Parts: sequence; structure tokens; C-alpha cells
Amino acid sequence: MVSDWFVWVYAWFFQPFVEYGFMRRALVACLAIGLACGPIGTILVLRRMSLAGDAIAHAVLPGAAVGFIFFGLSLPAMTIGSFVAAALMALLAAAVTRWTAQKEDASFASFYLITLALGVMLIATSDSKVDLLHFLFGSVLAIDGESLLLIGGASSLTLLGLAVIWRPLLVECFDPIFLRSVGGRGGLVHQLFMLMVVLTLVSAFQALGTLMAVGLLMLPATAARFWCAGVVARALLAAGFGALSGAAGLLISYHANVPPGPAIVLFAGGLYLLSLCLGVRESLRLVWFPAHQHKEA
Repeated sequence: MVSDWFVWVYAWFFQPFVEYGFMRRALVACLAIGLACGPIGTILVLRRMSLAGDAIAHAVLPGAAVGFIFFGLSLPAMTIGSFVAAALMALLAAAVTRWTAQKEDASFASFYLITLALGVMLIATSDSKVDLLHFLFGSVLAIDGESLLLIGGASSLTLLGLAVIWRPLLVECFDPIFLRSVGGRGGLVHQLFMLMVVLTLVSAFQALGTLMAVGLLMLPATAARFWCAGVVARALLAAGFGALSGAAGLLISYHANVPPGPAIVLFAGGLYLLSLCLGVRESLRLVWFPAHQHKEA
């Protein structure tokens, strides 16, 4: 009986990664992306900039399309094009917010719609046989060694950069006036953080596409807020949720024969719904049953 249980566990949770190289590469890519997306998404939620992540993710599309049109399925060309397009959109949205009375969320929303339509138009009017779904939903099971190095390098650079600016970034989130009063450069910190958001989404685009990448960026972060009060704890938990979603989504995709990108994001969505209902902070459980909350205290 015990041996049968071990056989079942091995077949469901380990065998796909042991026997198939493409599953191992996909797992490493998803773990790297999830670990980077967790802290970045936490800061976006903290700054109430969730829409910015969605907008930047879609701004990747026209840059990747231009790189593909001119150089074909060239990973460096598509990556550079994606980074330039997303960074340009983020800088333009920030400039419009700084130079006009328009709020940042409205600026991002406007540029998000423009870049999404432009990307779809470029792909649809090109002579390529590549399906638009490849750009929108990614192809994590087709990750090769070159893509894996890119994703791992981008995630490592993002986490390293975030560690360098972590303290002034948090101060700028909670009290930007104080940061300016002590000589801190809040504008520079904000721009560096936005570039890290761009870098994270460009690396996630290689595996999950423009539509699914933002799901792994935001859902673990929004789920973590129902469990932890501290920002560091939220960031760590969000990173864990992101990595877990990647691994579990791949297993669901393998056993149920469904696309891996949506499976990963749906698992992250399940974690969010579970946290929303049962979390220890501000969850529906505590809203609907406040007496139970007092008993726990």
C-alpha cells in the first residue's frame, strides 16, 4: 500500500520532470520568473500600480513583433525589441503624468491600448505564418538553452537591482516627501524600478506571452497580502506562490493535456481566491465572521 502511494506520487509529481528535458527547462524558467515576479508584483500592489504591470506587459508585443518581422524567430532581436518598446511606453506614460494633469493610471491605460492594437496589427499584417497566439500565450514548453539563460539572467538582474534600491524604494512608496527632504532621489528610484518591471515582463514574455505574463506578476502578489502584513514577508510569500504556480501549472498541463500558460495562471488565480476567502488578514472569512476573528486573537 505504501509502495503504491510512492509510485503514484512519483508518477504525478516527479516523473514528467525526470523523463523529459523540455519539462525540466520549462520548470527552471517558471521558477526563475515566479521568484522575480513576486517582489516586483508586491511593490506594484503597494504603490497601487497594478494597471502599470498590465500595460507594460502588452507594450512588449509591438517590440517583439518588429524584431520578428525583421529578423525572424531571433531571440536576441525579439528581446531587444520587447525591452525597447516596453521601456519607451513606461517612460512616455511617466512623462505625460509629470508634464500634464493626467493621472498615472490613465496614462498607462491609454498607452496600453495603443501598444496592444499596434502589436496585433503588426503581427496580423506580416507575411509570417506564426500564430498570434504564440505572442499572446507564449510557449513555455519550447524553451531552449538560450532562452533559459536569458530568463535566468534577467530574473537575477532584477532581484539584484531590487535589493540595491529596496530601502529608498519603500520609503518612496510610503513617504516620498520625507525621501526628498533627506536628499533621496525618488524620481530616479521610481524610474529604476519601472525598468525592473520591464525587464521582468520581457523575460516572462519568452515563456508565457503578453497576456499570461502579467498574471504571474500580479496574482501571487495580491494573494500574499491576505496572509502577511510586512512588505518583506509579502514579497517572499509572493515569490513562493509564483514558483509554486509555475511548477503546479506545468504538472496540470502535462497530466490534463491543456496549454501550460493558462494552467499556470489559473493555479495562481486559485491561490488568490483561496487567500481571499481564508487568509488571516482582511479576507472574506474575517469580514463575514468577525466573532471568529476575536476568538483567534
